Amino acid sequence: MTHLDNELERLKNEIEDMGALVRNQLKKSIDSFVDAKKELAKEVLFQERRVNAEELKIDRDCENIMALFNPVAIDLRLVFAAFKINSHLERMGDHAKGIAAYALRLHKPYNADLLREMKFRDIVSHIDQMITSNLRAFKDADTSSAREIFKHDDHLDEWNKNTIKAIAVYIKDHTDEAEDLLNLASVIRKMERIGDLNKNIAEEVIFYVEANVLKHEKEKL
Repeated sequence: MTHLDNELERLKNEIEDMGALVRNQLKKSIDSFVDAKKELAKEVLFQERRVNAEELKIDRDCENIMALFNPVAIDLRLVFAAFKINSHLERMGDHAKGIAAYALRLHKPYNADLLREMKFRDIVSHIDQMITSNLRAFKDADTSSAREIFKHDDHLDEWNKNTIKAIAVYIKDHTDEAEDLLNLASVIRKMERIGDLNKNIAEEVIFYVEANVLKHEKEKL
C-alpha cells in the first residue's frame, strides 16, 4: 500500500470511530429521555465536546490529505465524502444533545403504553441500524447497502406522521402532560432529521464510489 492508501484507510477508521461515538450519544440521550434519567442526560451534554473535537480532527485530516497528496478520481471523492459524512455525523450528535436537553425538562417518565403504541424503541433501533449500515457501506464502498437507506428513511417518515397523530389523540385526555408531550413530538422530529442525515450520508457513499451526485437527479425530477 502507498502512503496515500494508508492515510485513506486511517480516514475511514476515523469516520467509523466518529460514528460509534455518535451512536453511543444517541443511545444515551434516548435512554435519558424515555426514563427521565437526568444524570445520563448531563453525561450526554458533557460528552458533546468530544464529538466536536473529533469532528475538527477529521476535518483537519481531510485537509492535510488534500494538501500533501493531491488525490485524484475516487481517492479525491473519498476525501470529499468523508468531510461531508463527518459533518452529518456531528449534526446527529447535536440532535442527541438536543434530546438530552429535553430529558432534563421532564417531570416524570412517559406512559409505557403510549411509547409501545408508538413503537418508539423499535424506531430507535431502526435508526441505529441505519447508522451502522451507512458506516459499513462507506468502509466497504458498498453502494447497494447505501441505497437501502432510502427505503428505511421512507419508513421513518411514515412513522413520524403516525406518532404525531397518536400524541394528538393522547393529549386530549392528558392535558396535564401537555408540555412533556410537546417535547416528545419535538424529539420525534429530531429522530426524523437523523433519518434525513443518514440519507445524506448514503448519497455521499454513492458519490464516492460511483461519482454519481444524486441530489442533481432529484432536482431534475
